[in-house]
Amino acid sequence: MTIRENELAIIETAFEAKLVKAYIPPKRTGNTVAVIGSGPAGLSAAAFLNRIGHEVAVFEKDDRIGGLMTYGIPDFKLEKSIIDRRVMIFKHEGIKFYTSVEVGRDTTIAKMKKEFDAVVIAVGSRVPRDLRIEGRELEGIHFAMDFLKQFNRYVAAKKIPAKEFIDVKEKKVVVIGGGDTGADCVGVANRMGAKKVTQIEILQKLPNCRPADQPWPMYPKILRTSSSHEEGCERDWSVTTKKFIGSKGHVTKLLAARTDSSMKEIKDTDFEISADIVILALGFLHPDTAGLLNGSKIELDQRGNIKTDENFMTSSKGIFAAGDCRRGQSLIVWAIDEGRRVAEAVNRYLMNT
Repeated sequence: MTIRENELAIIETAFEAKLVKAYIPPKRTGNTVAVIGSGPAGLSAAAFLNRIGHEVAVFEKDDRIGGLMTYGIPDFKLEKSIIDRRVMIFKHEGIKFYTSVEVGRDTTIAKMKKEFDAVVIAVGSRVPRDLRIEGRELEGIHFAMDFLKQFNRYVAAKKIPAKEFIDVKEKKVVVIGGGDTGADCVGVANRMGAKKVTQIEILQKLPNCRPADQPWPMYPKILRTSSSHEEGCERDWSVTTKKFIGSKGHVTKLLAARTDSSMKEIKDTDFEISADIVILALGFLHPDTAGLLNGSKIELDQRGNIKTDENFMTSSKGIFAAGDCRRGQSLIVWAIDEGRRVAEAVNRYLMNT
């Protein structure tokens, strides 16, 4: 299937031919909307609300627009010029962007609610899943997003304090987690000159070919190998990490064991993996709402995500939520779709109030 290549060729041809132009709304409604977060859901919502004619302001806590597309995805998968190019169009269309503004620190949702006619929360899901096992306190164990964000800042020529820099050059790196984020960490470690990169996954190894019970157009559960893996990486499946072992306060190896199809540890299968640096790429739990929702009385669901009704509205009237912070960790395409849908819901709300 070459859908991605076809779509990429079409849009790049459109840009080269100068067919992609800013759309300036011919008339403004007089309504104002604040969007918290500039990831795919936030940008999608902002773009559609602005095109309808509402005045839109986007607030981002980092120093660049794009959310995890900018600082969470490496350049070798998504060049930042692509994001910057689209953001420039959004600016020409009239959207206002404010960076280095953290809601809950620099301002509050309560204040935004007074200043804007509607507020959309699209902060993603950034609280990482941890591995609470013996030895977790050792130095050299980092979350994937801390590693990826730092590398993206480094590539963007941002200054990083030496004490905070996660240096993997000539070191043995173990990535725990077999998903796309883990693969990104593999690619970054290779580019930083790691001596050896190992990626382990608690699930069993998937088949190379489409199973008979997953015919097209079903999305098949098959083994996926990215360019990061092809660049150099040892992969192992059905592995659970039991504890981290260290020397002088720094991790030196992992004690692991084999797992069965239900991810339960198989007795007497312990083995060790040498490691100078460990990257935890275990996914995310829920959005970081500490500070963000202070004083707002916005309810969360059982998973810690922001609770909304069928119209994307939270328990606080006029405040909406969309993307990963509402539905949980998911794909960018879902975030973009939710951004469009919340924009429709916000417009209905504004037009009926």
